[in-house]
Amino acid sequence: MQSFTFGQKSRARDLGIPFNGMAGKFNAITDVKGVEVGYSTIISGQGKNSIGRGPVRTGVTAILPRGRNNNPVFANWYSFNGNGEMTGTTWITESGFLETPIMITNTNSVGVVRDAVLKWFIDKHWYKEDWWYTYPVVAETYDGFLNDIYGFQVKESNVYESLNSATSGKLQEGNVGGGTGMMCLGFKGGTGTSSRIVKVGDSTYTVGVLVQTNFGRKESLTIAGVPVGKELENIVGSELKLPSESYRKEGDGSIIVVVATDAPLLPHQLKRIASRVPLGIGKVGGYGMNSSGDIFIAFSTANTTAFQRNELSTVKILPNDLIDPLLEATVQATEESIINAMVAAETMEGVNGNKSYALPHQSVINILRKYKRIP
Repeated sequence: MQSFTFGQKSRARDLGIPFNGMAGKFNAITDVKGVEVGYSTIISGQGKNSIGRGPVRTGVTAILPRGRNNNPVFANWYSFNGNGEMTGTTWITESGFLETPIMITNTNSVGVVRDAVLKWFIDKHWYKEDWWYTYPVVAETYDGFLNDIYGFQVKESNVYESLNSATSGKLQEGNVGGGTGMMCLGFKGGTGTSSRIVKVGDSTYTVGVLVQTNFGRKESLTIAGVPVGKELENIVGSELKLPSESYRKEGDGSIIVVVATDAPLLPHQLKRIASRVPLGIGKVGGYGMNSSGDIFIAFSTANTTAFQRNELSTVKILPNDLIDPLLEATVQATEESIINAMVAAETMEGVNGNKSYALPHQSVINILRKYKRIP
């Protein structure tokens, strides 16, 4: 059994959960060379909610496709269910390029994050031209069950923190960044990541995924093909129940998924990659419910000289007939990223005493053993 703890909180493979495919060194989106990820995690206060004062359980996640190098990448996006937001996508459709970092936060903070990214560009001299225009990509999920979401707690400084702290290598998961106050499939969710290494002919490529999970019903939770959620429903204990006075309905929420690869794919092929993400979500029990904003973006770090303003460029392209291993890797890494988010997440109490409980690790292990999925 492979283990990828690196001093982190437990991950799905540490519990013995089996997954298909070969993970990269860090089993993270940062296994795609050049990709960097940063967080700003905002946690303060407790008790009754006071708008503008908290309690606060939110944050910002930043994904930089080529680190702090402004070199646009081929990209495309896909909406499985559009009850959510990802800004900047219309220009990605038109141009085929992603020109900015990808930011993820809570629903009510999309605007402040977008504006702060533009200011960060100026401070960092992101664009070398005397004039420029750009459309930051900012996605969201709703954390109002635990967070003072109407207090607009995400500030410009938090956006700067997420961007300036971005790094490669091992990543934190669970209650961090934009995923801080999120829930998933009846338990605490948040930020998760995974990767796959695939062989295509004589070449080796990496597919990396990062998710912000905030969707699904407990009874639908499926791990390694086992109906874990239904089994857990039989466990008697208030620790697995939502407060009876909660306005939140089972299945409410959303998921944002970012897929990175170093395979030489063009925008139309990256659309195909992004459209395979729902298969990975479905394997863990997500069905694209009416209230769910399920929006995904995929980019390729190959073809480093593709973006030109005044010159012709030559690009490499992987033939469509060879793309299947990348499609399969996307599904596999999406599935594992979601479970990693849940395994790493810890029980969190937020506004008005609302509480989201962590996935009970030992119970999951026992259930998988019952179904003979692990020894």
